[in-house]
Amino acid sequence: MANSPHVFSLRNLRAQVVRPGGSRTAIDASIFPILRGLSLYRAVLTPLGFREPHWHPNANELTYCVSGEALVTIFSNGSFHDTFTVRAGEMFFVPSGYLHHFENTGATEAEFIIAFSHERPEDFGMSAAVGCMSNNVLGNTFGLPGQAFEGLRKSPEPVVFGLREQPALVPFHARFPNQHKFAVETMAPPIATSDGLARTAKKAFWPILEDISMFSLRISDQGMREPHWHPRTAEMGYVLDGRARMTVLSPGAKVDTYELAPGDMYFIPRAYPHHIENIGTDEIRFLIFFDRGNTEDIGYTGGLRAYSPH
Repeated sequence: MANSPHVFSLRNLRAQVVRPGGSRTAIDASIFPILRGLSLYRAVLTPLGFREPHWHPNANELTYCVSGEALVTIFSNGSFHDTFTVRAGEMFFVPSGYLHHFENTGATEAEFIIAFSHERPEDFGMSAAVGCMSNNVLGNTFGLPGQAFEGLRKSPEPVVFGLREQPALVPFHARFPNQHKFAVETMAPPIATSDGLARTAKKAFWPILEDISMFSLRISDQGMREPHWHPRTAEMGYVLDGRARMTVLSPGAKVDTYELAPGDMYFIPRAYPHHIENIGTDEIRFLIFFDRGNTEDIGYTGGLRAYSPH
């Protein structure tokens, strides 16, 4: 696996950002060069921890809650203000440029896998955006004397994660459905056989999505995903559980076969043929992200049958 350009392991990568409220491990094209149009972060919030309000100027964000529970707030164009809860197996989507935060509202750690629609996502934290402005500018902005901001932290570097002194107050309406939220693991799988199933978070089912989508894939201990390719989408996967083998064919007759374990991620460029097979004794679970709102694929069985035997 160490020689495969398609695979990267988060298991052995130290988090680049560690604060009292949480940590972030980021995989982008700077350390996984094959990435194009997608990247992946893993964020962990401690109890009472929060990700500060921030925004991404060049990427949409699609986040899957692996464990725990959190409160999410999104402030968007037109002064719309969305606040909602997410739990394990639920997702949320944030368009590029929208201010947002999430915070742990449970008694245990909360883990999130975050995909972006850019191979090098950028972000601005509210602490840095405020901290880089002079006291007079802030005073004029908020109608206060400049000296009112003397004690404010002044730095262009963001805080990223913080820690509350008291648990967050979760408003009653935060439990309601929201256009930015999707409970992917509770939906009926549109793809299901005795050997596996895929639940899909895509634009056809979740209209707010743009330039990104996700499959929650499960394959039984005896199962495999047939060889196939995606005509107009790249694929980026993250292994939650189990052990798998993949083979990818690249131009120039290059065949790459590698194994995957929990904490590994992979990337397959658009229209490269590939397959997935379970090589363990338990079910495998993948989160698979695509760089379009809706996905397409062509399988070997269907593609070959479209032509005569000759």
